[in-house]
Amino acid sequence: MNKLNEVEQKIAESLLQIKAIKLQPKNPFVWASGWKSPIYCDNRIALSHPAIRTYIRQQLSQLIQEEFGTVEMISGVATAGIPQGVLVAQDLGLPFTYVRSSAKDHGRQNLIEGEIVSGQRVVVVEDLISTGKSSLLAVEALREAGCNVVGLVSIFTYGFDQAVKNFADAKCPFFSLCNYDALVNVAVNNGYILESDVTLLEQWRKDPSTWTGQ
Repeated sequence: MNKLNEVEQKIAESLLQIKAIKLQPKNPFVWASGWKSPIYCDNRIALSHPAIRTYIRQQLSQLIQEEFGTVEMISGVATAGIPQGVLVAQDLGLPFTYVRSSAKDHGRQNLIEGEIVSGQRVVVVEDLISTGKSSLLAVEALREAGCNVVGLVSIFTYGFDQAVKNFADAKCPFFSLCNYDALVNVAVNNGYILESDVTLLEQWRKDPSTWTGQ
């Protein structure tokens, strides 16, 4: 595995420590999609830990500035991307909006909450990237509303080939603070999993839809 940078290392260690990410290669979880998975990720738990929450906010803000330069608005993806996005927008002194998973069925029937200005350079904040489909629906909604979405940032990505393809097809660059390879590396080195578990974990990442854990 590649040598980890300091941010990948610290994020992986933190998420494992607070059990925001759990690895169970021999006793897999079952996702809502029906896929069996050796990993379960709930980055919202980081919000309950001020030091980790602050570090994530600082690193997302820095990532946005380094990769996208001048940005005029931050937008979060409902629901888990909303609190992270608010923290980043506050840090950068920028307006904030968020994109619902579906439009409200009452009132103004908004899909996007907050004030949109046509042509604004927007970065979308997400907590987790799997295939990228739900994140890209938010990107598409913002673009249809007139925003210039320049990219997306997240805390963690599984690194699926399908996600890379989906973001490339949407012409939406994306960057994550931490990734699956880094997580597995840290998990082995810190005794969360055995070296013998790595093969199972790598097999899942290559073909998660058919992986059985055997």
